[in-house]
Amino acid sequence: MEKIGILTGGGDCPGLNSVIRAVERCALIENWQVLGFRHGWKGVIENEFIVLDSHIVSGILPKGGTILGTSRTNPTKNPGQMESVKKTFAKNELHALVAIGGEDTLGVALKLHQEGLPVVGVPKTIDNDLACTDYTFGFDTAINIATECIDRLHTTAESHNRVIVVEIMGRHAGWIALEAGLAGGADVILIPEVPINIDEVCALIKKRHARGKTFSIIAVAEGAKLSGHDVTQTDKLDAFGHVRLGGIGQEIADMVEKRTGFETRVTVLGHIQRGGTPTAFDRVLGTRFGVKAVELIKRKKFGEMVSLQGREIKSVKLAEALGAPKLVPMEYYELAKAFFG
Repeated sequence: MEKIGILTGGGDCPGLNSVIRAVERCALIENWQVLGFRHGWKGVIENEFIVLDSHIVSGILPKGGTILGTSRTNPTKNPGQMESVKKTFAKNELHALVAIGGEDTLGVALKLHQEGLPVVGVPKTIDNDLACTDYTFGFDTAINIATECIDRLHTTAESHNRVIVVEIMGRHAGWIALEAGLAGGADVILIPEVPINIDEVCALIKKRHARGKTFSIIAVAEGAKLSGHDVTQTDKLDAFGHVRLGGIGQEIADMVEKRTGFETRVTVLGHIQRGGTPTAFDRVLGTRFGVKAVELIKRKKFGEMVSLQGREIKSVKLAEALGAPKLVPMEYYELAKAFFG
């Protein structure tokens, strides 16, 4: 019986379990055994896994998070860990490995492919910033959650005549803030792709209040740049060299209140956006990605990533998908600006 491995790396997001379930179900048809490595690349380094079967994946489709656990382990930083990964492949006689993750997790997968190991990728990021795929699963759930939160903040902001700043996830790209802001009727949307002009933001809020509106909602992505730099919680870097973002909402709120005189509060959505039950769209997309990943293994199309292009599930080279992040086009942001103020 041939064996394939599967792992989930990086941050968790809704829809991961639908991919795991689909891979196990399709592998069963091929009479393959699926080894689910625990906690991302850490499980491959340490050869820690569970054997997935129909009993284990039963009922996981609507569950958020990942039954395999995850981490931000980066074996490419340590030659000894890369050797451990290769030993795990050899010891378990893996026919292939399905790596589910964002640019960091898939970057490790690309490195392994370049060194001759059979790996395929499944894109996962609620930020929706991976190239070569129209959507990544988890994104739809995130924007629905953020939209609901903005809807709720409208009522309390109006009741208290306040400005409320909503800090939303989005390190390099502002897809969640933009789409949730549009759907939720935010009065100003700030994203990483466009440097913040605080004078312009305050002018929009003043203009809005001058025409009789007594409250405003500002949606800001955590990676939005203030004075040309990131706002961070700490200078400490994770295994992939990322700082922990956070605090931009409070800085914007302080500036708006000081410059406009309007009482301003901040709400940080944080991990609420990527927890809980996935939407139907994300469940179906994750399922389709998992099915395609097994198909790629059958066809020995290693070093490729599954992707959604239009309504079709296709595959692209991992190197191409990781070439540059998919940012919000300026014409899309200009569309959103028509509703500011």
